[in-house]
Amino acid sequence: MRALCNREGLLTAFNMVSGVVPARSPKPILQNVKLVVDDEEGSVLMGTDLEVGIRHRVLGVKVEEAGSAILPTAKIGPILRTSGDEDLLLETGDEHLLVRGARSSFKLPLEDPTLYPEVPDFAGDKYHVILARDLKKLIRRTVFATDLESARYALGGVLVELKPDGIAMIGTDGRRLAKMAAPAQSENDPPAPSGTPVIPVKALKLIERNLVDDDLLVHLTIQSGAAALVRTEGAVIYTRLVEGRFPRYQDVFPTSVETKVPMAVGPLRLAVEQASIVTSDESRGVDFQFGPGALKLSSQAADVGSAQVDMPLDYEGKAVEITFDPRYLLDALKTLDDDAEITAELIDARNAAVFKTPDQYTYVVMPLTRDR
Repeated sequence: MRALCNREGLLTAFNMVSGVVPARSPKPILQNVKLVVDDEEGSVLMGTDLEVGIRHRVLGVKVEEAGSAILPTAKIGPILRTSGDEDLLLETGDEHLLVRGARSSFKLPLEDPTLYPEVPDFAGDKYHVILARDLKKLIRRTVFATDLESARYALGGVLVELKPDGIAMIGTDGRRLAKMAAPAQSENDPPAPSGTPVIPVKALKLIERNLVDDDLLVHLTIQSGAAALVRTEGAVIYTRLVEGRFPRYQDVFPTSVETKVPMAVGPLRLAVEQASIVTSDESRGVDFQFGPGALKLSSQAADVGSAQVDMPLDYEGKAVEITFDPRYLLDALKTLDDDAEITAELIDARNAAVFKTPDQYTYVVMPLTRDR
């Protein structure tokens, strides 16, 4: 292999791909990335930990001899970041990988590229198409509600529901649940996934990082209920699905709602942040008193103090008092625009509260119980 690589193009791909490279692995070759240069197919940098993998297109490669090479992550990253050269020559010799710039050269260990596991490419013609901005919104508004430590259910990722005209994602940790839906188009009638496909958090964060242009289309497919593939403009991300059963999340939603309170996201977020200042690990809750014309938030903790925050409301219904862990509300509110509207659907201090926005976002939070 011999190729003249634009340093910025290779660095951009490396920054995306290196995120999946494991720091430790029983297979040491996985601690590297693989570069494939080809005039006809295009040049690709790939990395994997066997659970999540990525193939990223490398721009600005002039191929002198097609082939592939293993690039040691711990060395190639610093070389690319510190070099002042516009182009770097990468060449595999009999014993070393050579990296040459105008005023620098490096000899790195040479490994057999055929030993590197293949990262699947996006294949097939049955998939869903969604705008990058919508997929980014689906991920951001659900991934925070997952539970990476759960052993009982498949809560270490986000459930994906595919419909002919849309995609929904659901994340939950058993104490709160986030659901977001967005429009999408299905191409060539893709079959419904078997089981409950759950994409792991690591893969979702990698996908989000690759959504650099909000206006471009992204392709998504679920393969036989075992893996998912996402194709962006510059990359293909492969991930195994989380094993286990996702809980029947539909049972979380209350069957009837007695109170609906419309609010603006920005003022609500600031009020919750203020009331949470004097909470502690032992006294985490904030009391929310929804009443005609105002929301009163109060909190107190021994050796910390107390707080009361008032927020005007366009609401004239009955009073409802309920206690929340403010962290759970803030996690969701931070994913929304400050000028967005959100409606709280409440029953009482013992039942789940539901927060909804006009753009198909639903967030369910269980209240804290207190002796009153």
